[in-house]
Amino acid sequence: QVQLVESGGGLVQPGGSLRLSCVASGNIFSINVMGWYRQAPGKQRELVARIISGGSTNYADSVKGRFTISRDNAKNTVYLQMNSLKPEDTAVYYCNADLQRTPRPTSYNYWGQGTQVTVSS
Repeated sequence: QVQLVESGGGLVQPGGSLRLSCVASGNIFSINVMGWYRQAPGKQRELVARIISGGSTNYADSVKGRFTISRDNAKNTVYLQMNSLKPEDTAVYYCNADLQRTPRPTSYNYWGQGTQVTVSS
């Protein structure tokens, strides 16, 4: 079994900052990709940022220059530093991981339970 547990969400004023964390635990051999997605009410889930095992990153255009994704491979943890937050960043943020449970090259995809981020004055 594999679990992804997010933390760090909350209520913040526009222009403020939050840092999300996600820890992966369980039967893990290696993690290829870790990422953050978000889903606002009435909207589809969308990619926010992702980071490959070698360190390459991708960001949604809407968060470039404001959000930074990073990971600690030794701790199976991914972070999302969110600065200059806007009301439109309000959503449930989900952690996602694409990983191998054994040395065999078979990937499995997992989601966390989500953490609410609300940007409001």
